[in-house]
Amino acid sequence: MITFVRRLQYPAKIHNNLIPNPQCPTIITSMTRVKAKKYLGQHFLKDLEVARRIADSLQLASPADVLEIGPGMGVLTRFLLQRADVNLTVVEVDTESVVYLQQHFPDLNIIEADFLKLSLSERFRGPVHLIGNLPYNISSQIFFKMLDNREQVPQLVCMIQKEVAERMAARHGSKTYGILSVLMQAFYSIDYLFTVHEHVFDPPPKVKSAVIRLVRNDVQALGCDEQLFKTVVKTAFNQRRKTMRNSLKPLVPREHPMFADPLFDLRPEQLDVAAFVDLTNRVSAALKE
Repeated sequence: MITFVRRLQYPAKIHNNLIPNPQCPTIITSMTRVKAKKYLGQHFLKDLEVARRIADSLQLASPADVLEIGPGMGVLTRFLLQRADVNLTVVEVDTESVVYLQQHFPDLNIIEADFLKLSLSERFRGPVHLIGNLPYNISSQIFFKMLDNREQVPQLVCMIQKEVAERMAARHGSKTYGILSVLMQAFYSIDYLFTVHEHVFDPPPKVKSAVIRLVRNDVQALGCDEQLFKTVVKTAFNQRRKTMRNSLKPLVPREHPMFADPLFDLRPEQLDVAAFVDLTNRVSAALKE
Protein backbone atom coordinates (compact mmCIF):
# COMPACT_ATOMS: atom_id res chain seq x y z
CA MET A 1 0.00 0.00 0.00
CA ILE A 2 1.57 3.27 -1.13
CA THR A 3 0.24 6.66 -0.06
CA PHE A 4 0.96 9.96 -1.81
CA VAL A 5 -0.15 12.79 0.45
CA ARG A 6 2.32 15.62 -0.04
CA ARG A 7 2.49 15.57 -3.80
CA LEU A 8 -1.22 15.06 -4.41
CA GLN A 9 -2.43 16.94 -1.33
CA TYR A 10 -4.96 14.13 -0.91
CA PRO A 11 -4.74 11.03 1.25
CA ALA A 12 -5.16 8.93 -1.88
CA LYS A 13 -4.31 5.28 -1.36
CA ILE A 14 -2.92 3.60 -4.47
CA HIS A 15 -3.47 -0.13 -4.52
CA ASN A 16 -0.63 -2.50 -5.43
CA ASN A 17 -1.93 -3.15 -8.92
CA LEU A 18 -1.97 0.59 -9.66
CA ILE A 19 1.72 1.44 -9.55
CA PRO A 20 2.72 5.13 -9.84
CA ASN A 21 5.44 5.92 -12.35
CA PRO A 22 8.61 6.86 -10.35
CA GLN A 23 9.51 9.52 -12.95
CA CYS A 24 6.03 11.02 -12.74
CA PRO A 25 4.33 10.11 -9.43
CA THR A 26 0.87 11.07 -10.66
CA ILE A 27 0.87 8.59 -13.55
CA ILE A 28 -0.36 5.05 -12.94
CA THR A 29 1.62 2.67 -15.15
CA SER A 30 0.04 -0.71 -14.52
CA MET A 31 -3.67 -1.25 -15.15
CA THR A 32 -3.84 -5.02 -15.05
CA ARG A 33 -6.91 -5.86 -13.01
CA VAL A 34 -9.58 -4.76 -15.49
CA LYS A 35 -9.12 -5.20 -19.23
CA ALA A 36 -10.34 -2.30 -21.35
CA LYS A 37 -13.14 -3.46 -23.62
CA LYS A 38 -13.36 -1.91 -27.05
CA TYR A 39 -17.09 -2.54 -27.44
CA LEU A 40 -17.68 -0.45 -24.29
CA GLY A 41 -15.40 2.34 -25.50
CA GLN A 42 -13.22 2.01 -22.40
CA HIS A 43 -10.06 4.10 -22.05
CA PHE A 44 -9.03 4.07 -18.39
CA LEU A 45 -7.68 7.31 -16.99
CA LYS A 46 -4.35 6.74 -15.26
CA ASP A 47 -3.25 10.29 -14.41
CA LEU A 48 -4.14 11.11 -10.81
CA GLU A 49 -3.64 14.83 -11.26
CA VAL A 50 -6.14 14.93 -14.14
CA ALA A 51 -8.57 12.90 -12.02
CA ARG A 52 -8.16 15.34 -9.14
CA ARG A 53 -8.81 18.32 -11.45
CA ILE A 54 -11.99 16.68 -12.78
CA ALA A 55 -13.24 15.99 -9.25
CA ASP A 56 -12.45 19.57 -8.20
CA SER A 57 -14.38 20.93 -11.21
CA LEU A 58 -17.68 19.77 -9.73
CA GLN A 59 -19.23 22.87 -8.14
CA LEU A 60 -21.55 22.24 -5.21
CA ALA A 61 -23.05 24.89 -2.95
CA SER A 62 -24.01 22.27 -0.36
CA PRO A 63 -23.80 18.48 0.09
CA ALA A 64 -25.50 16.77 -2.85
CA ASP A 65 -26.11 13.46 -4.57
CA VAL A 66 -23.53 12.79 -7.29
CA LEU A 67 -23.63 9.96 -9.82
CA GLU A 68 -20.38 8.96 -11.50
CA ILE A 69 -20.91 7.36 -14.91
CA GLY A 70 -18.55 4.50 -15.78
CA PRO A 71 -16.01 4.63 -12.92
CA GLY A 72 -13.92 1.76 -14.30
CA MET A 73 -11.23 1.18 -11.66
CA GLY A 74 -12.10 4.20 -9.57
CA VAL A 75 -9.29 6.60 -10.45
CA LEU A 76 -11.75 9.52 -10.35
CA THR A 77 -13.91 7.84 -7.72
CA ARG A 78 -11.18 8.01 -5.05
CA PHE A 79 -11.09 11.81 -5.24
CA LEU A 80 -14.87 12.18 -5.20
CA LEU A 81 -15.04 10.03 -2.07
CA GLN A 82 -12.68 12.47 -0.34
CA ARG A 83 -15.12 15.36 -0.82
CA ALA A 84 -17.35 15.86 2.22
CA ASP A 85 -20.00 17.56 0.07
CA VAL A 86 -20.40 14.59 -2.28
CA ASN A 87 -22.86 11.78 -1.58
CA LEU A 88 -21.47 9.43 -4.21
CA THR A 89 -23.12 6.68 -6.22
CA VAL A 90 -21.53 5.10 -9.29
CA VAL A 91 -23.15 3.33 -12.23
CA GLU A 92 -21.09 0.75 -14.10
CA VAL A 93 -22.18 -1.66 -16.84
CA ASP A 94 -18.93 -3.68 -16.96
CA THR A 95 -19.15 -6.65 -14.60
CA GLU A 96 -15.37 -6.92 -14.29
CA SER A 97 -15.15 -3.29 -13.19
CA VAL A 98 -17.98 -3.81 -10.70
CA VAL A 99 -16.08 -6.68 -9.05
CA TYR A 100 -12.93 -4.56 -8.90
CA LEU A 101 -14.78 -1.64 -7.33
CA GLN A 102 -16.45 -3.89 -4.75
CA GLN A 103 -13.04 -5.22 -3.74
CA HIS A 104 -11.26 -1.88 -3.52
CA PHE A 105 -14.10 0.41 -2.41
CA PRO A 106 -16.20 -1.85 -0.15
CA ASP A 107 -18.44 0.99 1.12
CA LEU A 108 -19.11 2.45 -2.32
CA ASN A 109 -22.73 2.58 -3.52
CA ILE A 110 -22.56 0.79 -6.89
CA ILE A 111 -25.36 0.42 -9.43
CA GLU A 112 -24.56 -2.33 -11.94
CA ALA A 113 -26.49 -1.07 -14.93
CA ASP A 114 -26.37 0.74 -18.25
CA PHE A 115 -26.67 4.46 -17.51
CA LEU A 116 -28.72 4.98 -20.67
CA LYS A 117 -31.36 2.59 -19.30
CA LEU A 118 -31.23 3.86 -15.72
CA SER A 119 -34.25 5.74 -14.34
CA LEU A 120 -32.85 8.69 -12.42
CA SER A 121 -36.23 9.53 -10.91
CA GLU A 122 -36.52 6.04 -9.44
CA ARG A 123 -32.98 6.01 -8.04
CA PHE A 124 -32.82 9.56 -6.71
CA ARG A 125 -35.56 11.52 -4.95
CA GLY A 126 -34.13 14.92 -5.81
CA PRO A 127 -31.43 16.56 -7.93
CA VAL A 128 -28.41 14.50 -8.91
CA HIS A 129 -25.17 15.90 -10.32
CA LEU A 130 -23.41 13.82 -12.97
CA ILE A 131 -19.69 13.31 -13.50
CA GLY A 132 -17.50 10.90 -15.43
CA ASN A 133 -15.02 9.99 -18.11
CA LEU A 134 -17.63 9.27 -20.77
CA PRO A 135 -17.18 6.60 -23.46
CA TYR A 136 -16.77 8.34 -26.81
CA ASN A 137 -19.23 6.03 -28.54
CA ILE A 138 -22.23 6.95 -26.37
CA SER A 139 -21.43 10.49 -25.20
CA SER A 140 -24.11 12.08 -27.41
CA GLN A 141 -26.72 9.63 -26.12
CA ILE A 142 -25.76 10.55 -22.56
CA PHE A 143 -26.25 14.24 -23.33
CA PHE A 144 -29.67 13.61 -24.84
CA LYS A 145 -30.67 11.57 -21.77
CA MET A 146 -29.47 14.46 -19.64
CA LEU A 147 -31.72 16.84 -21.59
CA ASP A 148 -34.68 14.53 -21.03
CA ASN A 149 -33.94 14.67 -17.27
CA ARG A 150 -32.85 18.30 -17.14
CA GLU A 151 -35.13 19.20 -14.21
CA GLN A 152 -33.31 16.62 -12.10
CA VAL A 153 -29.76 17.15 -13.41
CA PRO A 154 -28.37 20.56 -12.40
CA GLN A 155 -24.80 19.85 -13.50
CA LEU A 156 -22.55 17.54 -15.48
CA VAL A 157 -18.75 17.52 -15.39
CA CYS A 158 -17.32 15.13 -17.93
CA MET A 159 -14.37 14.20 -20.08
CA ILE A 160 -15.23 13.59 -23.72
CA GLN A 161 -13.59 13.72 -27.14
CA LYS A 162 -12.04 17.17 -27.62
CA GLU A 163 -13.83 17.74 -30.92
CA VAL A 164 -17.23 17.08 -29.32
CA ALA A 165 -16.38 19.32 -26.35
CA GLU A 166 -15.46 22.16 -28.70
CA ARG A 167 -18.73 21.77 -30.60
CA MET A 168 -20.81 21.81 -27.43
CA ALA A 169 -19.15 24.93 -26.04
CA ALA A 170 -19.02 26.78 -29.41
CA ARG A 171 -20.96 30.01 -29.84
CA HIS A 172 -23.06 30.83 -32.88
CA GLY A 173 -20.99 32.09 -35.77
CA SER A 174 -18.34 29.44 -35.16
CA LYS A 175 -17.67 26.66 -37.67
CA THR A 176 -17.87 24.12 -34.84
CA TYR A 177 -21.31 25.32 -33.71
CA GLY A 178 -23.89 22.62 -34.44
CA ILE A 179 -26.80 20.48 -33.29
CA LEU A 180 -25.39 19.63 -29.84
CA SER A 181 -24.38 23.26 -29.32
CA VAL A 182 -27.94 24.53 -29.81
CA LEU A 183 -29.80 21.77 -28.01
CA MET A 184 -27.55 21.75 -24.93
CA GLN A 185 -27.07 25.52 -24.72
CA ALA A 186 -30.84 25.96 -24.73
CA PHE A 187 -30.89 24.62 -21.16
CA TYR A 188 -27.28 24.58 -19.92
CA SER A 189 -24.37 26.99 -19.63
CA ILE A 190 -21.29 25.22 -20.95
CA ASP A 191 -17.65 25.83 -20.04
CA TYR A 192 -14.69 24.20 -21.77
CA LEU A 193 -12.33 23.63 -18.83
CA PHE A 194 -9.15 21.98 -20.10
CA THR A 195 -7.65 19.67 -22.71
CA VAL A 196 -6.41 16.16 -21.87
CA HIS A 197 -3.75 14.39 -23.92
CA GLU A 198 -3.82 10.80 -25.13
CA HIS A 199 -0.95 9.46 -23.01
CA VAL A 200 -2.89 9.73 -19.73
CA PHE A 201 -5.16 6.82 -20.74
CA ASP A 202 -4.74 3.07 -20.93
CA PRO A 203 -5.13 2.22 -23.74
CA PRO A 204 -4.49 5.66 -25.24
CA PRO A 205 -7.25 6.86 -27.61
CA LYS A 206 -6.38 8.15 -31.07
CA VAL A 207 -7.70 11.63 -30.29
CA LYS A 208 -7.36 14.22 -27.55
CA SER A 209 -9.98 14.64 -24.86
CA ALA A 210 -11.36 17.60 -22.98
CA VAL A 211 -13.18 18.28 -19.72
CA ILE A 212 -16.31 20.43 -19.82
CA ARG A 213 -18.85 21.56 -17.25
CA LEU A 214 -22.55 22.01 -17.98
CA VAL A 215 -24.67 23.91 -15.45
CA ARG A 216 -28.44 24.23 -15.71
CA ASN A 217 -29.57 27.71 -16.70
CA ASP A 218 -32.81 29.49 -15.75
CA VAL A 219 -34.80 28.51 -18.85
CA GLN A 220 -37.84 26.49 -17.84
CA ALA A 221 -39.54 26.46 -21.26
CA LEU A 222 -38.34 27.56 -24.67
CA GLY A 223 -41.59 29.19 -25.73
CA CYS A 224 -42.09 26.87 -28.68
CA ASP A 225 -42.90 23.27 -29.52
CA GLU A 226 -39.75 21.65 -28.14
CA GLN A 227 -40.04 18.51 -30.23
CA LEU A 228 -40.37 20.62 -33.37
CA PHE A 229 -37.45 22.73 -32.11
CA LYS A 230 -35.23 19.63 -32.16
CA THR A 231 -36.47 18.75 -35.64
CA VAL A 232 -35.81 22.25 -36.98
CA VAL A 233 -32.29 22.33 -35.50
CA LYS A 234 -31.38 18.89 -36.83
CA THR A 235 -32.89 19.59 -40.26
CA ALA A 236 -31.04 22.90 -40.54
CA PHE A 237 -27.63 21.45 -39.66
CA ASN A 238 -28.07 18.41 -41.87
CA GLN A 239 -27.24 20.80 -44.71
CA ARG A 240 -25.22 23.35 -42.80
CA ARG A 241 -23.51 24.80 -45.89
CA LYS A 242 -26.82 25.87 -47.35
CA THR A 243 -28.92 28.86 -46.34
CA MET A 244 -31.86 28.32 -44.02
CA ARG A 245 -34.16 28.82 -47.01
CA ASN A 246 -32.72 25.72 -48.66
CA SER A 247 -31.97 23.59 -45.62
CA LEU A 248 -35.56 23.80 -44.32
CA LYS A 249 -37.18 22.68 -47.58
CA PRO A 250 -37.91 19.21 -46.10
CA LEU A 251 -40.20 20.92 -43.56
CA VAL A 252 -41.80 23.83 -45.42
CA PRO A 253 -42.14 24.32 -49.22
CA ARG A 254 -39.61 26.81 -50.55
CA GLU A 255 -42.34 29.00 -52.04
CA HIS A 256 -43.83 29.76 -48.62
CA PRO A 257 -44.00 33.54 -47.92
CA MET A 258 -41.99 33.28 -44.71
CA PHE A 259 -38.85 32.55 -46.74
CA ALA A 260 -38.86 36.16 -47.97
CA ASP A 261 -37.48 37.20 -44.57
CA PRO A 262 -33.70 37.98 -44.67
CA LEU A 263 -33.31 35.55 -41.76
CA PHE A 264 -33.45 32.73 -44.28
CA ASP A 265 -30.40 34.08 -46.12
CA LEU A 266 -28.32 32.97 -43.12
CA ARG A 267 -26.65 29.62 -42.57
CA PRO A 268 -27.59 27.60 -39.49
CA GLU A 269 -24.35 28.30 -37.59
CA GLN A 270 -25.23 32.02 -37.66
CA LEU A 271 -28.38 31.55 -35.54
CA ASP A 272 -28.29 31.54 -31.75
CA VAL A 273 -30.75 29.62 -29.56
CA ALA A 274 -33.27 32.47 -29.45
CA ALA A 275 -33.26 32.68 -33.26
CA PHE A 276 -33.94 28.95 -33.52
CA VAL A 277 -36.86 29.33 -31.10
CA ASP A 278 -38.30 32.11 -33.28
CA LEU A 279 -37.70 30.00 -36.37
CA THR A 280 -39.49 27.04 -34.79
CA ASN A 281 -42.56 29.17 -34.12
CA ARG A 282 -42.58 30.34 -37.74
CA VAL A 283 -42.30 26.77 -39.02
CA SER A 284 -45.05 25.69 -36.62
CA ALA A 285 -47.39 28.39 -37.94
CA ALA A 286 -46.57 27.47 -41.55
CA LEU A 287 -47.32 23.80 -40.93
CA LYS A 288 -50.75 24.68 -39.49
CA GLU A 289 -51.82 26.64 -42.57
